[in-house]
Order: sequence, then C-alpha cells, then structure tokens
Amino acid sequence: MGETDVEQVTLALLDAANDKDPDVQAQVRKSMLTLGKEQPDRVLAMCQDYLLKHPKLVVGHRVIILQTIEMIVGNRIDAVPYPRIKSIISLASDEMTRSKEVVPDWQQAASNILVAVGNKHINDIMEEILSKFQPGILPHFFVVQTLANLSDSNVYGMVPFLNAILGTMLPMLSLTKQDNMKWVLSTALCHFSDSIMEYLANLDKAPDPTVRQDTFSSEIYAAFDIVFNNWLQSRDSKLRLTVAEAVGSMCHLMASDKLEEQIPKVIPAMLSLYKKNNEHHIISKSLCQVLDASVNMGSRVLETQLDSLLSALHQQVSTFVDYSNPPTVKNHNEVLRCFSLLATAFPDRLVMFVLQRLENSNERSRMGSLAILRHLINSSTSMMATKKLLILASIRQPMADHSNKVKKRVVQVISAMAHHGYLELDGGELLVRFIVQHCALPDTYQRGQKPADPEEVTNEALRSMCDNTLHLLTTTVGRLADVLWPKLLNYLTPSLYSNATTPLCRSLIVLGSKKKENKEPSFNIDFSQEVNLPSPQTLLIKLLMNAAFPFNSRGHGAPSLSLLRVLSVNIHSNTEALWDKEIPPVLAVLEESTAESLDKKRWDENVLEILSKTLVAVDNDKWVCQLAAEATRYLSTYNNALEEKSFLYQFIGVALQHSFNKEFVKKQLQEILLTARHNDAVERQGVALGIGLCANSHLEGTLAKLDEFGKSDAFKKSPSIFNLLKDRNDVELEKVKSTLILCYGQVAVNAPPEKILNRIDQDILRCISKHFNTKVLGIKVETKDLTMKLSLIQSVGLVAKAISECVRKQGYIFSRKQELIVVMQDFIKAEPADALRTPVRHLVMSTCTNLMLLDPALSENETFDLLKVCVTSVFSLPLETHTPEKTKEEEILDPKQRKALYHDTLAALHDLLNSVLAKDPTPDSLQSVFKHVECWLSSPQDHERERAITATARMLTHYLDNMTVKNMVSFHNFGALLGRLSPRCSDPHLVVRATTIDCIYILLSIQLRYEGFALDYKDEAVDGLLLLKGRLENPDHSVLYKTCAELTKVMSKRLPQQQLATFVFMLFEGLVDSQTNCCRASSVILNTLLKNRGGGLQEMVPEMLEVLHVRMQSITEEQVRVAVGQTVLILASQHIQTVVDTLINQPLPYDSWTSEMWMALGADPIVANQIIEMVMEKLAIMAPYVDKKESMIRGRTTKVATHKPLAMTCGLKELLLNGQSQEPALSQFPQLFSCLTVRMGASVGVSAPKDKNNKNTASVHVAGVAADALRILLARAQLDAVMKRLDDDNAWDAIKEQKAHITGVTLLARAMAKHAGPRLPAIVEGLCPSLNSIYECQRITVTAFFSELLNHHVATELMLIDVLMNNMMERISDPCSTVRMLAVRGLGNIAVGSPEKVNKYAKELLAAMSSGMEEKDDPGKLITLEAMSGLSKVLIYLDKTNVHLLVVYIFMKIKPFLESENDEIRCTSIHLMGNLSKFGSGEPLFKDQIHNVLVSLLLHLVDPNPHVVKACKYSMRVCAPMVGSEQITAMFQNHLYEDKSLHYGEFINDLTKYLIQDFPGMLNFYHISVLQFFKSNWSEVRAGAAMFIGFLLGNLPEEHLLHLNMGTITKGLVMLLQDPDPVVRVKAAEAMGHFH
Repeated sequence: MGETDVEQVTLALLDAANDKDPDVQAQVRKSMLTLGKEQPDRVLAMCQDYLLKHPKLVVGHRVIILQTIEMIVGNRIDAVPYPRIKSIISLASDEMTRSKEVVPDWQQAASNILVAVGNKHINDIMEEILSKFQPGILPHFFVVQTLANLSDSNVYGMVPFLNAILGTMLPMLSLTKQDNMKWVLSTALCHFSDSIMEYLANLDKAPDPTVRQDTFSSEIYAAFDIVFNNWLQSRDSKLRLTVAEAVGSMCHLMASDKLEEQIPKVIPAMLSLYKKNNEHHIISKSLCQVLDASVNMGSRVLETQLDSLLSALHQQVSTFVDYSNPPTVKNHNEVLRCFSLLATAFPDRLVMFVLQRLENSNERSRMGSLAILRHLINSSTSMMATKKLLILASIRQPMADHSNKVKKRVVQVISAMAHHGYLELDGGELLVRFIVQHCALPDTYQRGQKPADPEEVTNEALRSMCDNTLHLLTTTVGRLADVLWPKLLNYLTPSLYSNATTPLCRSLIVLGSKKKENKEPSFNIDFSQEVNLPSPQTLLIKLLMNAAFPFNSRGHGAPSLSLLRVLSVNIHSNTEALWDKEIPPVLAVLEESTAESLDKKRWDENVLEILSKTLVAVDNDKWVCQLAAEATRYLSTYNNALEEKSFLYQFIGVALQHSFNKEFVKKQLQEILLTARHNDAVERQGVALGIGLCANSHLEGTLAKLDEFGKSDAFKKSPSIFNLLKDRNDVELEKVKSTLILCYGQVAVNAPPEKILNRIDQDILRCISKHFNTKVLGIKVETKDLTMKLSLIQSVGLVAKAISECVRKQGYIFSRKQELIVVMQDFIKAEPADALRTPVRHLVMSTCTNLMLLDPALSENETFDLLKVCVTSVFSLPLETHTPEKTKEEEILDPKQRKALYHDTLAALHDLLNSVLAKDPTPDSLQSVFKHVECWLSSPQDHERERAITATARMLTHYLDNMTVKNMVSFHNFGALLGRLSPRCSDPHLVVRATTIDCIYILLSIQLRYEGFALDYKDEAVDGLLLLKGRLENPDHSVLYKTCAELTKVMSKRLPQQQLATFVFMLFEGLVDSQTNCCRASSVILNTLLKNRGGGLQEMVPEMLEVLHVRMQSITEEQVRVAVGQTVLILASQHIQTVVDTLINQPLPYDSWTSEMWMALGADPIVANQIIEMVMEKLAIMAPYVDKKESMIRGRTTKVATHKPLAMTCGLKELLLNGQSQEPALSQFPQLFSCLTVRMGASVGVSAPKDKNNKNTASVHVAGVAADALRILLARAQLDAVMKRLDDDNAWDAIKEQKAHITGVTLLARAMAKHAGPRLPAIVEGLCPSLNSIYECQRITVTAFFSELLNHHVATELMLIDVLMNNMMERISDPCSTVRMLAVRGLGNIAVGSPEKVNKYAKELLAAMSSGMEEKDDPGKLITLEAMSGLSKVLIYLDKTNVHLLVVYIFMKIKPFLESENDEIRCTSIHLMGNLSKFGSGEPLFKDQIHNVLVSLLLHLVDPNPHVVKACKYSMRVCAPMVGSEQITAMFQNHLYEDKSLHYGEFINDLTKYLIQDFPGMLNFYHISVLQFFKSNWSEVRAGAAMFIGFLLGNLPEEHLLHLNMGTITKGLVMLLQDPDPVVRVKAAEAMGHFH
C-alpha cells in the first residue's frame, strides 16, 4: 500500500477526530491507534505534522490528537525510533508550554505524553523539562505538574533527580506570587515527599540503595519553611488544603530536631484550617501524618499541644457521619486514627479527657466521646486494661441520656466492652439491664410511616440493635454465660420489660440449653439463695400468660413455651417429662398459625389444659395454693391489658380447682370479688369465667361465697365512711350485680351435671332474679340497664345450656321458661331498629335457642311472635359497613368489633330458627318458619336478601338432617318453595346466587326422601346441581341463564304434576321481581319448563299467552323482553310466516324486538328453509346498489345500497343467529355461502340508504352486515376450524373494508381450502357466474377467492384445477387492473397448490409472467411484483427444457429491480434470482451473472428491510454452488439461514479472505462494485460497503494491492467519513484502521 494512501487516510482521520458524534470520535481514535500500533513512526509523524501545520486548531481537536499520541506512545514505546522520541518530547514540551496561560485540557494532554514517555526515557524527558525549569525563573504551571506526575508514575527513575529539582525549586518558592503556581508547587512537594518515602520503604528494589532520608532533609525543611509560613494562610481554600497535604507528607522527611521545633506552630495552624475549609478529611489526614511523625520520633513538645488537639479532634469526631458521602466517612476514620496515635503516647490524659467529655450532656459531644471510647476499647486493648472500672463508672451518665442517637452509641460501646471483659466486673449488670430495657422499647411510628430526619434513630431501629446485641452477648461471649444466667430471669416478670420478652426468652433458651446439655451445676437455680429472682410460681404464671397471647409483644408465645420447657426442673421437679410431651405439639400449632388464623378459644383451652396437667403432676397443695395466691396478687399488673387479665382470672380458676384447701379457696374468691374492677365488661366476664371454673371442684363453697358477697357491705346503701371512701355510686353497684349474675351463669355451666339441677331454681335463678330486680333509687342510666340486661341474658342462656346438658341424662320441666322468653322478647323490642350497637340481640336469641330445647313447648302463637320479633329485628339491620351515629352514652364500635357482632347475631338467629324446626320437623312447620323469611327474599336491598337466603339454606339443611318421613305426609309445598326460590339463582348478588343453588339442592334432596328414596340414595341429576355453583361465579348473563335452564330440567324431573301449575304461576310473579336478573331467570326457567312439560298444561295456554303478551309490551329490561319474546314464539311458532313481509319493511337498523322476532324465525327448520331460499333468489336478481351523485356541483358518485336486499341481508343475519337454523343453513350451505360472498363483494365501500323518517338507517355498515351473516353461517355449518383461522387472522375486519377487502377474501378462501375442502366444488360452481358480472367489485371478490384456491392442492384433488386456471387466463385481459393482478397471482399460486401441474401449463405461465413484468398500466408496480413473485414460485417446478433458453433473459430483466426503492420489489427480485439458480448450474454465463450481482447481494444483507435480508440469505445460499469456490459455498450454506442471526462483520471479514484466495483476478471488479455503493440511498448499505472495503484491505496480501485502485478507495472512504449518518462515519473510520 502506497505511503500516500496511508497518509491520506491518516489525514482524513485526523480531520475527523473532532466529529460531533461520540461514537465516531471513539472509532476514529481506535483506528488511529490501530494504525499507530502497526506503523507508530509514520502515524506519530503525521500527528506531529498535522499539529504543526494547524497551529490554530480548536483546543478540543488538538487535545484528541495529543491523546492519540499518548496512547500510541504508551502502547508501542519500544517500537518508536529514538529520533522520533526526541521529536515527540520536543513537540509535547512545546504544546504544553506554548501558551503562558493555563489551558487545562490541552496542556494536560501534552503533559500526559511526557509522563508516558518518561516511563522509559526518563533522562531525555528530564533533559527537556529541566531546560524549562531554570533557576531564578518561574517555570510553566504544567512543567511542575509534569514533574509531580512523573514522580508518581516512575518513582525509581525520578527520586535520583529530586535533590537537584528541589535545589532549583527552593528559590522559586519565594518568587511565586500567583495562587495557581503555589498550588502546583505544593502538589509537587507533596508527590515528591510521597515518592521519597516509597523509595526509602522499598530500598531493596531501588537502583541506588545508598539513598537515605537525611539526603533530602535540609531541602525539604527549607521548602517546608516557605510553604508553611507563607502559603498556608492564603485566602484560596484549595491552596490551603494542598499546602496542608504537602506539610503532612513533608513532616516524615524533616530532621527530628527541626520537626520538634515546628510542632508548636504546625499543629495550631492545622487545627485552625478546620474552621476555614469544608474538606476536613484532607486536614485530618495531614494532621494524622504530622502526629505519626511526631509520635514516632518521641516528641516531647507534643504534650503542650494536647489540649487544643483533643478539643479540635473531639469536635471533628462529633460531627454527623453521612455514610452515603465517602469524604465524611474518611474524615471520621482519620480522626479516630489520630486518637489511636495519641493513645499510645498519652493514654491517661486521653482517657480522662474522653470520660470528662462524656459528662457533657450535648448530644453531638456525647456521641463523639462514645465513638472514641468504643474505638479505644477495640484498638488499644492493653492500654485500656487498667481503666476498666473507671470506664464502667463513667458510662452510666450517657446511659441516662434521653436521645436515641446517644443510646445507639452507648449500645455499641457496651458491645465492645462485653468482648473485652468489662461486663463480668462490678457494675456490669447495669449494662445488661440497659440492653434489656431498650429491647422493650415501644414503636415510634405506625406501620408504613417513615422518619423525616435521615439521621434519626427510631425506637424500632434501637430496639432491633439491642435485640441483636443481646443475642451476640449470649452466643459469642462465652464468659458472660454466668453473668446472664439466671439473672436475665429477673427481667421476665416486670411489665416494664414485656416488649423484651421475646429476645430475653431466646437468650435464656440458648444459655439454659447449653448448661443443661453440658450438665453444668449452675443450670439448677436455688431460688432460696437467688432472692432477687421471681419465684417458680411467678415464672410459670408469666410464661403461660405470654403463651395465652402468643402474638403480643413481638410474638412472645413460642419463645415463652420453649423457655418453660428448658426451665422445667427449675420450676418443679415433676414437670420435665410432662412438658417434654405436651409443649412441642402446641408449638407446632403456633408455627402454622397467624394472629388472624389462630382459633383463640381452642388455644386458651390448650394453655389451661397444660396448666391443669401441670398441677396434677406437681401434686403438692401448698405449691398450688402459692401459685393461686401469687396469680391473684399478679392481677393488678394487667390493669391496662384487660384481655390478659380476663385470662388470668381463668388461670386462677383452674388453680383453685386443684386446691384442696376450702378456706383458702373462699379467701381467694373474696379477694377476687373485692378487688375486681366491675366497671369493665371484659373484666366482669373474666371474673365470672374464673369463678365458674373454680365451681367445678368447689360448688358448695363457691355458691356460698357468692351469696355471702351479695349480702355484704359492698351492697349496702348507708353513707358509711367505707362507702364514702370507696365512692361506690349506683352505677358501680349495678356493675357489681352484673358480675354476680354472670358468675351464677358460669357456675351453672361449669358445675358437675349431677349436682346442678336441684340448685337451679333455689340457688341460681333466685339469686339472679334478686340482683336483677332490685330497684335503685335515683336516675336510670341506659348503660346501667344495658350492662345488667346483657349479664342477665347471658346467664339465663348459660343456665338453659346447663339444663339441656343435664336433661339428656334426667327429665326436667323448666317452669319459668315462658316467663323468661317474654322478658327476652321485650329486650329485643327495646333495641333500636337502625343500628347494631350492643350484643343484646345475639345474646337474647342464643338464650331463647337454649330455652327452646327445654320443656314445656311454646304454643303456636308464642312461637310466631318470637320468630317475627327476632327475624324483623335482625334482617332490617343496616349493612355491616354502615356506621351509626354516636349517642352520648355509647362508643362507636370499630369495624372489627362490628363485624364480629353482626356475625354472632346472624348465627344466633339461624340457631333459633333451627331450634323451632327441631321441635316439629314437618312440611307445615317448615312453611310456618319460612313465611317469616319469605318476604325478605325479594327485598331491594342486597344484604337483606343475602340474610334471608342464608337463613333459608341453614333452615332447609337442618330440616333435611332431622326430618322423619311418615306414610301419610307429602311434601305439598315443594312447588311453592321451588317457585319462590329458583329465580334467585341469578340474583345480582353472588352470595345469594350460590346459596340459592344450595337451597334447591336441599329441597330436591328432601323431595327424594318424601318419594321414598333412602338417605344415602344418590340422584345424578340432583348431585350435578352442586357443579353449577362454580358457573354462577361468572356474572355473565348467558352463563347464568344456561345454568338456570339446566337447573330447571332437574327441578322439572322431580316436580309432581299436581304442583306444576303452582310452580308456573309463582314464576309469573318472578317476572316482576325487584331484581331484573331474577325477572330474567324466571323467564328462562319458564321457557325451559314449557319445552319440557308444556304438553301437560294444554288447557292453560290461552291464559298464559295473554299474560305473556302483556308482559312483552310492558317489560323495559331488554334481556327480559328477549326471553319473554322467545316464550311467545315457542308457543306460537306456526304463525311465523305471516310476519316476514312486515319485518322486511321495518326501518333499519332493526330494533331489538324486530331482531328477536327474526332470530326466533330460525326455530322452525321448515320456515327457516323457505325464508333462506326466498332471500337468495331476491339477492341474485336485485341491484345491490345504485350510483348517486354526491352533489350537483361535484361530479363524483357514491354507491348507495338498495333497501330491500340490505333489509333481507340483515334479516338473514338475525335468523342465522338462532342455533336451530343449523339444519336449513347446512342444507343450503354452498348456495348461501356463494350468495353472501358475492353480496359482500357488492357491499364493500357502499353506504347505507338515507331515510328521512329514520336517521339511524345511515349508520348501518352494509358490508359488515353481509360479513356478519357469512360468519354466522360458518358457525351454523360447524366450520369451527375455519372460524378459528379467520378470527386468528383478523380476517373479518379486513373483509369489510375497501382497502383490505382482497386480503380478507384471500384469508377466507385459504381457511375454506384448508378446513372445508369437500364443500368447495359446489361453492366454485355458485361463484363462477359472477366472474362475468357487470359489477367490477363482484369480479374482484370472486377472482381473489379463486386466486387463493389455486394456492392449495385441494383444487387438484377436487378436479377444480382446469376450471380455475381457465378462469384466471380469461381474467388476464380483464379491463380492471386489480382483477389482472389477482389473475397473475392466481397463476403463480399453482406452483404452491399443484406443483405437478406446472409443466402442463408452462407455456401459458411463462407468457403471462413475462407480460406481467412488462405491464405498462401498472402504477404501483403491483402486477410486476406479482409476476416476479409468481415466476419465482413457478420456476421451482418447471423443467429445465422449458426455461433453459430464457434464464439469462430473465436474469437481465430482474437485475434493474435489485436496487429498487420499493422494498417488496427488491425482495421479490432477489428471491426470484435464487430460484433461477437451478437452471443455470454448469452454465459459465450464469456464473458470470452471479458474480455480477454478488456484491449487491452481500451488501443487501444489511438492508434496512428484514424481508430483503432474508431473501438475500436464501438466494446466496441456493446460488452458492455456482460461485465456484468450495469455501465460499460452505460459508453461504452454513451461515445464511433466514431465521438465524448473522454477525455481519465477522462474516464479511472471513468472506473477503476467501475472495482474495479464490478469485484474485476479480478483486478489481469487486472493489469497483463496492465503491459504487458508497453512494447508496440506504445508510446501512453505505456502512456495509465501508466495512467490506475495510476487511478487504485488512486481509489483502501486499502482492495483490496492485489489483486495487487505492486512490479511489481512499477518496471514497474520506467522503464517507463526512457522511451525515454517524453509523456510516464509524464504519468508514473503522475501515481506515485497516490501511496498514
């Protein structure tokens, strides 16, 4: 390659180096570096010359060239001749110092060249630089900067020069006036000092090991003197910091005496910088170096600076450390290093200073002091060993600080102290308590809130830190085990630490398990010695209480139970085996539960059961009594947690159950009753539960104590001192009575059954009545009455429950039953109807349910009144989510409480209704209960209907479960019940729908039983109903009604004939239900029933028709109208023909009623058949549209549809919608399909007629109606595969619109050919006449359809090929160009559909395609395109003899299209070229033609159009064998697959190698061909051409260079380097990189 070419390319790259696109810049630089690596000397020379010839080049451009020089020198310095090195040094030096002003980018780039060269040629560099670094003259800024950087990059080369440099530099320091020079000189001194220290530290590797520190001491000191004394006070903060940095580095090199002399000046000066600068980390680093040097040489004068040092450093360590800002973290660490250095020299002073500062209450100061203390404890272990007690004493003050930030630091210090043996000393337990105390912190924020201050330490964060610390102390500091065990038990019982229970238990479990495993004596706790520890009984109480509320206090349940198991023998020696058996299964339950999913009632029973079994195992009455006494004393600690306190009462009850000391039991009961806070409902309940449990073992004593307490001073009204002190007013007195009433109820339930019955009247009900009926003088307050009322209701219910439990074993008449039920009814009536605020309703109904079970039975009227009151009171309640207005006395319930109250109330009503049925399970009884619910089923309110249907389902279930079938009894109300319930199966409310199915299923099950079937009999149809429930979840009406229909069939099958009329007329009522959905369901059920069993209702038809006719006119809900219309048509199908003419004349578009009528016509196949024939006949002879002028002024005409054919098509569409029209549709399918296809062709682009009386007519989509009719026809013909294919291809949208109509028809024909072949002959026959239609649109539609049929082999199989081909040949000369184009397409399609027929029609095909390629009247080149595409397909199957002579002729015709701007033509012509290849094998002429277009094909592999790329890959792959190179053939065949991605660069690179190797003689032709593409319209192709040339040059051996016109190539690439597209410029630059 000629030098001039390389130079031209290099020059072009140098020109382009400052391209505005960063990718181009990067590639230019890369190419220059590539050229530079190959020919460093020449490229460096070019760069030098360029810079010299362009002295006014913009700085950015100049910088890039200098950077290129630096990269080449850095990479190939060994290959650069020495003279060039010298000239580069000279150039860089000149560039660096040419401008006296500082121009950073430019001069830095030049400086970097000198540094890069200096790594090898340090002496030459120094010679050049020192010539510009003369004594007495201030050097250029970048001269000094370069020296500084050289000392970094080449330490061993530079240090020998430093003495001389320093000697020259010293006088300059005093001459320097400008801050930037001072800055650079200070930087240099800093770098020099660091280099010298590195050199001295690695003398074993240094070239001159005799160099010593004192070699530089005097010069460094002299420099220090000027820099420190004169420059440190500069106003420029940047300079001050640099000087400070230099001072820090220089101190290590100064003589000890000089440093000692300077310390009193240096340290104050450094400290003063903190106030003047923000970048403290630099100052701290320098100060650290000064201190390091001072401490290392044992400075005495340093102590004099200690106070100011400590004060300033303390201030620094106390500043906020932002861990997202590295400089603040660096500063903090450097300051702590300073403290470490001072600690080695002045340990006592430093510790005293820190401890004194701890006393300062300032938050920041404390945090700083604690940070130092922690650092010293961790880093200076030996020095701190003697000061442990002092530190322990001093840490107490910050422990009392209120700030969480300070506390966080205290925790960190405690953690450090623990690891260094502080906690075992006296006072260590305070630190443990501090950690535990903060494990118990409450939350700062609600869930989801975040702190505003990023530095804030929330309670959660501090608590989590303390949790982790306690865990670490337990697990990693072994010697602390005896400090923590058993003392941590102290913290378990005070409520102050309750939030710390979880971490405490976990730590105790770890400690205890380890000691137990290792059999350490210290595991066994002597509670008599450890007097401060809680007793075993207290621990048992606390841990079981925690277990009862397992998700409180951060989930303390599981850890508490696990700890109990570990502690076992320490609690009592008899518990170990029991707890090992009982606790694990309970823990397993807890593990699988959440706070929401845990069954709290069952869980409480589990915990009390563990307690009960434990007390049995302990078997020590004294121990049990102590447990009960301690539990009673413990009650007050739960005054703020009433749920827990309530449970503790039950705990005490169980404990008292197991005590044998009757006096002790009475004493405890007295204490409980006296100290209880009776004002609180939860506590009253707890007291009653506890006393009830106690009564299980002590019935006599408990009743006696309750009676005694009821007569005691607590109930006397005299104004004694006691009463005044207690302030026991009327309200409190009523609350105490309420407690007693509840106690009696719980005693009744819990007492042994054999002892309770004879106590009910005398001891229990008498006392309850006495306490309730005592009237207190004064004002009645509602809440007072309510409390008493609720207690009474609950107790009566509990008594009734107790009696019913006992009655099973012994008979009993409860004489006060009616009286109590009346009282209960009065309570319910008194409740407000508009709100549910209290549990009165649910408690009353539960109590009544319990009373209903007892004898004597209520009369019919009494039962009616009770049910009416209860049902009305509950069903009329507002929605659960409704919030009632707050009254003065009552609190509004929170949503969770309200939800629970509603649930309990409804459940109580269901139980009451069932209890009534249970007394008499007969159809009459069921009806008498159902009538209370029935009217609510059609309520307009969703929630009321839901309550009613749910109650019905519960009632029917109960009835089915408890019914007895007697011979004489029939289920006479079955039809009425079904008729009332069945419409609800499509209720708008999902719950109502699903529950209705349940009700009907149960009704049918009941009917089966009455019909005599056994209980376990399974009726498939009835059982199938339950499967329908899933469908009801879908609110889609069609699904619901289909479900109704299926449901009706099942009901119809089981419904007795005599109950049918009742059922039907009930359904008529359902047509006017408050819910339209249920009206619809009624009509669907009615239709289905009439179809199945209408024959049996013959005498009722007139009446039914009359009713339904009226309904049809008046029902406004459209779907109900449709359904009722179907009912009419089911009953009167024989009259349908009389309305057809009327329907045709209805205004378009049809309204819903007309549409329904048309649709109903399809129900009768005979009628439907007649109508279809009539419509087809009319459509064939009537004009589909008329041409109307748009206006008198404009000459254009518009196609407007004629009314009758359009109306018939609309009617036909509606008729076919009826599923029963399938039979007639199938019998006439081919004719109807042809008719609708032609109708569709005549409708595309046609507008609807305008009707003055009906403006909506114009909105009809004429083609859409025909397309919809055809679509429905396909569905009726069950051509699902055709339908699916058309839907997937969106064919229906296309077929309706003028622009896409041909595509749509093609898709239709394709789907029919693939999935409905046998139907095609009759269809083709039906369509043929329309090819000669006067309407162009119909010819287009049919030609498109036939054209696509030829694409499928089915045309040959069905012997249609000749008909279709003859038709296509005729259409070749059609006056319409679209028809001609479709005909050419059809002829080409034969190659795909029936390739074996191609040679039969070879002559006609080639003639048609050739004329198509030369078509003149072809504005969009569509016919040409089809001709090429068709020829391409046909060629595959034509015999060589038929094509042989035409190959080159066709090839020549195609070639101009290869560069066509039309993507499709380009693609098709390339594809055709590939298909021609098989006819050219072995033909030298064809091989030449392939080579002629090879470059074009290769470059179009990056064509912007992906289809063109695929076509290129295909053609090149099939033409590969004709190229004449085995390697290229293999490449094309291995890499050029249409669906495989191609790495174009690698491909062209490899290909050029083979082209050079196999076709050296054609290189000239190739590269000239490529150069022509430098001017291509597509940027991708231009870029590809540049790549092609680049790789060709890169792979070309020297001897072949003669074949190429390098001047033209160079010129072309230089032109591309200025291309508007950056991608092209990048590739041109890349190609230039190969010019070596």
